[in-house]
Amino acid sequence: MPRSIWKGDISFGLVTIPVSLHPAEERNELAFHLLDGRDMAPVKQQRVNSVTGEEVPWEDIVKGYEHEPGRYVVVTDEDFRAADVEATRTVDVLAMVRAEEISALFYDHPYYLAPASQAARKPYAILRDTLTQTGYVGVASIVIRTRQHLAALMPLGDALVLDVLRYPYEIRSADDLDLPGDPAGLGVTAAEMSLASQLVDAMTGPWNPSAYRDTYREALLALIKRKVETGEVLEPPPVAEERPAAGEVVDIMSLLRRSLDERRAAGGA
Repeated sequence: MPRSIWKGDISFGLVTIPVSLHPAEERNELAFHLLDGRDMAPVKQQRVNSVTGEEVPWEDIVKGYEHEPGRYVVVTDEDFRAADVEATRTVDVLAMVRAEEISALFYDHPYYLAPASQAARKPYAILRDTLTQTGYVGVASIVIRTRQHLAALMPLGDALVLDVLRYPYEIRSADDLDLPGDPAGLGVTAAEMSLASQLVDAMTGPWNPSAYRDTYREALLALIKRKVETGEVLEPPPVAEERPAAGEVVDIMSLLRRSLDERRAAGGA
């Protein structure tokens, strides 16, 4: 388990539960370096004073808020903490809602909450199991680093998960998109809907995340390995099958039947 990035209390009514916050996300992105294409020397990114042109060491860098053009007020780490001391140390549970009421658009990134002391284990378990039994999710607020977040507090096995939520103003509306409305107005037939439903049924199964792989990452690593071993510039593989171009009229029934036949053949049906 990665080290905690925050310690404080869950505030649930009059109950406080000391907890620590741990990232639940593992980042495995490939690291690429910027190079000078002429001699392959690494390119440095420097922090430069815009007036003097001199490099600025990290210890001399501060955060500033521009309150009017060219004028800044410096905000220190202590200022961030002192602005609202209670908010920076608390997962404040504001309300309880059904999990299905929160659109997937709101979920941003998850953290684990762990009890921070032996005495915290009992109230932690009570809150976790109460949420499990009732099916509710706690809507909470928390300050992480320099920003207050909305979050969903929910049980996951033996753990409590705090999933940071987006605020409504951070989500774009779909109203401006040119989206299809009533299928009947598009000439969709009952037979097409029936075939689509059969295809969904044929693809239905239990959620098994280990069955899915990052095939692009694997292919990229394999390409890099071949380049290291041979120094050859590789051509991209040919596209296996052409997809209909945008705007091209397609036979939906034919594609649905082919998809269903392939799914049944793969499943041995």
